[in-house]
Amino acid sequence: MNFWDKYQLFIYVAGAALLTWWLQQLYEQRAIEIKVAENSPDFFSSGYYKKEMDLDGLPKSELTAEKLRHFKADGSTHLERPMMVLHSPNAAPWVIRSDSGIMAADGDNLRLNGKALIERQASKGSSAMKISTSDLRVKLSTHYAETAAWADIVSPPNQTSGTGMEVTFVSPIHLKLLSKVKGRYEIK
Repeated sequence: MNFWDKYQLFIYVAGAALLTWWLQQLYEQRAIEIKVAENSPDFFSSGYYKKEMDLDGLPKSELTAEKLRHFKADGSTHLERPMMVLHSPNAAPWVIRSDSGIMAADGDNLRLNGKALIERQASKGSSAMKISTSDLRVKLSTHYAETAAWADIVSPPNQTSGTGMEVTFVSPIHLKLLSKVKGRYEIK
């Protein structure tokens, strides 16, 4: 009886064990790659632009962003340098800017992170207005925004500031500071 005949069964078992170990390692590596892919964006855009019209075909809102990433896991859309334009009939549009933002899966709730700037140019019957705040939550369907942070409202020559703010951008426009309100007004 030679060496091959004597140890043939052991060699086959050892080869099968090595093959099984190698396949297990390959499977675990692929499972890790799949988990990473589940948490990554499912689509992205650079130079994003979206325009929404009302029932009469007039612009209702516009959203632009330098970069957009959509995540399938929670349906959220992450925006870099978003700019939201809310149009109102017979008035200048409101422009809202921020460094970053997250649009909820419902497409109606936009959370602007960090510093936020809200501006409206002067138009017939309304003065220019500039609002500086941070961490702003915007409800797009009702043109409503709120924050618990400090807000500074400048409508030349007047200036008002306070903590916490609620604002409705459609007519009739409501702007409410919630606490620690201070103001400086010039009377002609």
